[in-house]
Amino acid sequence: MTRRRRRHLAVLAATTLVITGAGAGVARAEVPPDAPEQISNGDFSEGVTPWFSYGTGALDIVDGRLCTTVPGGLANPWDAGIGHDGVRLNAGAEYRLGFDISSAPGARVTAVLQLGTAPYTSYASVPAVAGTETQRVEQTFTVPDDNPNAQLIFQVGGTAAEQRLCLDNVSLRGGEAAPPYVPDTGPRVRVNQVGYLPGGPKNATVVTPSTEALPWQLRSAAGAVVASGQSTPRGVDAASGQPVQTIDFSTYQRPGTGYTLVADGETSHPFDISGDLYDRLRADSLQFFYAQRSGIAIDGDLIGEEYARPAGHLGVAPNQGDTAVPCQPGVCDYSLDVRGGWYDAGDHGKYVVNGGIAAYQLLSAFERTKTAETAAGGAALGDSTLRVPERGNAVPDILDEARWEIEFLLRMQVPAGKPLAGMAHHKIHDRAWTGLPLAPQDDPQPRELHPPSTAATLNLAAVAAQCARLFAPYDAPFAARCGTAASTAYAAAKAHPAIYASVNDGTGGGAYEDNNVTDEFYWAAVELYLTTGKKAYLDDLTGSALHTGDVFGAAGAFGWQSVAALGRLDLATVPNGLPAADRARIRASVTDAADRYLTALRAQAYGLPMPGDAGSYVWGSNSNVINNTVVLATAFDLSRDAKYRDGAVQATDYLLGRNALNMSYVTGWGEQNAHHQHSRIFGRQLDPSLPNPPAGSLAGGPNAALQDPYAAQLLNGCAPMFCYVDDINSYATNEVAINWNSALAWLASFLADQGAATAVAPRTCAVTYQVHGTWPDGSNTQVTVRNTGTAAINGWTVRYAFTGDQQVTQAWTAKVSQAGATVTARNESYNAKIAPGGSVTFGLLSRTGTLANPAPELITVNGGACTVS
Repeated sequence: MTRRRRRHLAVLAATTLVITGAGAGVARAEVPPDAPEQISNGDFSEGVTPWFSYGTGALDIVDGRLCTTVPGGLANPWDAGIGHDGVRLNAGAEYRLGFDISSAPGARVTAVLQLGTAPYTSYASVPAVAGTETQRVEQTFTVPDDNPNAQLIFQVGGTAAEQRLCLDNVSLRGGEAAPPYVPDTGPRVRVNQVGYLPGGPKNATVVTPSTEALPWQLRSAAGAVVASGQSTPRGVDAASGQPVQTIDFSTYQRPGTGYTLVADGETSHPFDISGDLYDRLRADSLQFFYAQRSGIAIDGDLIGEEYARPAGHLGVAPNQGDTAVPCQPGVCDYSLDVRGGWYDAGDHGKYVVNGGIAAYQLLSAFERTKTAETAAGGAALGDSTLRVPERGNAVPDILDEARWEIEFLLRMQVPAGKPLAGMAHHKIHDRAWTGLPLAPQDDPQPRELHPPSTAATLNLAAVAAQCARLFAPYDAPFAARCGTAASTAYAAAKAHPAIYASVNDGTGGGAYEDNNVTDEFYWAAVELYLTTGKKAYLDDLTGSALHTGDVFGAAGAFGWQSVAALGRLDLATVPNGLPAADRARIRASVTDAADRYLTALRAQAYGLPMPGDAGSYVWGSNSNVINNTVVLATAFDLSRDAKYRDGAVQATDYLLGRNALNMSYVTGWGEQNAHHQHSRIFGRQLDPSLPNPPAGSLAGGPNAALQDPYAAQLLNGCAPMFCYVDDINSYATNEVAINWNSALAWLASFLADQGAATAVAPRTCAVTYQVHGTWPDGSNTQVTVRNTGTAAINGWTVRYAFTGDQQVTQAWTAKVSQAGATVTARNESYNAKIAPGGSVTFGLLSRTGTLANPAPELITVNGGACTVS
């Protein structure tokens, strides 16, 4: 699903340069009528894009013109404006700026060409007196400096009366046409530049005009040929427009570093074959969230001194938030302390719907450790495994990181006693867009709460419900707080089921509009049911049409605007009380969707589980690739069928270099990797004193719609997979975002858990978990372990994790302990051996609280998963 269009603008300066060739008695510069046009969509025939505004009302297209309402009483002309980024200027070149303009009742307007970042140098200005009748304004001038990414701003503020202002036929001709952009794609043999798992699939793509199979060689770092074969012709790849062939070298499994693949006279970038290939990526992808934290000083000792900075948005000048943030005018009569959370993307805004899915995916990555046998009980995500300041507090670090966002989400809830109490404000961000780069602590803009929405409220309900069950073993008061917020939010959403965020509320931050919240209602009902087991939530989820429909999209299984699949995946994996037949149907729907993604993957010469048409390459396409891959990975966890694991592993190749651009989209990973992502914090491309995004940051990826002016001018006519540029100015193809990195973190954790990706071993044990009796605050359980293998078990350790808030209080015939949600039972001296076909039984008493406590479905013996009944 396409994300919102992101705009950025400069804080305008009041200075103006004298324009050469514009005054009386001065020879007018001649600009040929066929000189290059530097403005995109100046006649507004394609809508508003790529134009933006600040300090005005929404931009509308009326009778083919761009119109807006400008409030009266603004102190300065530059307090409101309409702008266009990505204007190419050449020093000494002559330009003609022209535009049609009207304003009622009438206003003075100045069109300014300027540098879009500090010090906001003005190159030229064109004044106009706009009245109720449309007039044409044209002026020629010479600019003094080169700038491939200047900004045109119509300064429209400073009038006493409110204005209705319209523009049309905006044109800037002159200078040089942008040279054809030819990306450096490196060697024509495209591989995963990080590497391959020893037992996993190993595929590459060769760009070649040859239609005959080509010989290939796999070479060691020393240059020795260690494997060879023939490629497979694939014709012209639809997504890239390239003639390609594919290479499969999966049979070679020897670990090593510095391998290269040679075909058609080209040598690939080097790569490794290793079972610990993705261990560091799990940590790197998660450290992105610490770097994006708001309201806390970032410790350079944890993630690198170049990323150290003071806390942002704690009300310390020049910040004007976030400890007491008022609403937009007319929205509410209170202020909220909404400190904390993660900065959403390249801006300083914080959005509940995007924060919701991002927090969910971190929580889901942890919850997977309770249900997936390859996750090894979550040891790799436990306390002191990540670079976060809370390490060492006996809480899994990934939960600590998720909590930073959840605390913010809870603060966005409308207080009791206020209109729409229990709802969640949709977002909080700057009143106007700011320029790049800008450190959070230096942001001078006023901050505003935007109206509550049903979508945001249901995101809060879903994530807070998930929080309640996952934090119960570690912080019961916080879990209870989450549970209360979840049920309150859900009730508020049911009372106000159709309050939607406005598509026009996009000044200073993204709109994140969503006018269909049936999926949010379904997801929230699922999470509340999984947490509480209450019939009311069960009735709501089973009564939804989404419960039995297909919820997995072809281009993207799920995203911030389409969340039904999150509920489906959790019903399939998290233990719950649904009838067995319904549970089987739900699980089958996951594997059915995974089969469709495998079909798509096999049809793509670059091996990604997404169709190759332009409509599939949207804003944040890389996250769609990953979310489809999450479905493949989940299908493997459910079925133990290696084809799904292999599909997930192969899909990752696309992200790490096996693509048309030969580009790893993850900063710091691969020989040629994205590192100039659109970000106000990580602006090294514009200011060498600043860092690039930290290692593990995911770029948005190819976007065939080219929804920013820089990409639109540079990449016009691109094949879908080529609609990307690693430049900070391209926010539509190259932004960072928390919901993209949360997807990467989930996938990286899954990949790291696969180790060498060896063959799936048959199970050699079976466990019967039987609750013999329950009472209001407890239960009596008997666990029987049977050896179904051919060798005796000499000493056993049984492990499983509770879903809810159970605590073991007593046990017999085994030494039983509990850490967090994980129960560990070890043999006594007299029952250590279990012969083939033999069994052993132990019992325990548990204290239960208010949450649902279904029987665990993953139980291991000596680290190996057993069949559970």
